[in-house]
Amino acid sequence: MRALRRAGRFWVDFVVGDDWRLAAAVAAGLVATAALAAADLPAWWPLPLAAVAATALTVRRGSRRRSGSSGPGARRAPARR
Repeated sequence: MRALRRAGRFWVDFVVGDDWRLAAAVAAGLVATAALAAADLPAWWPLPLAAVAATALTVRRGSRRRSGSSGPGARRAPARR
């Protein structure tokens, strides 16, 4: 039972990684692709769209977190000479 639990934790950590939102977006893209394919509709576009959108949102959220107070409209200190 312990080995099964460790294997489950490994796969959750491997798939989800650092950002569960990115993993959820990819899963939603896979579900949308499967649903369109089952309905005999063109199913090539949902997964790339989900991946690009999720990556853009992740990068935006990461840059906001990292930039601190240096975002748009923030006052900057004058350069030293």
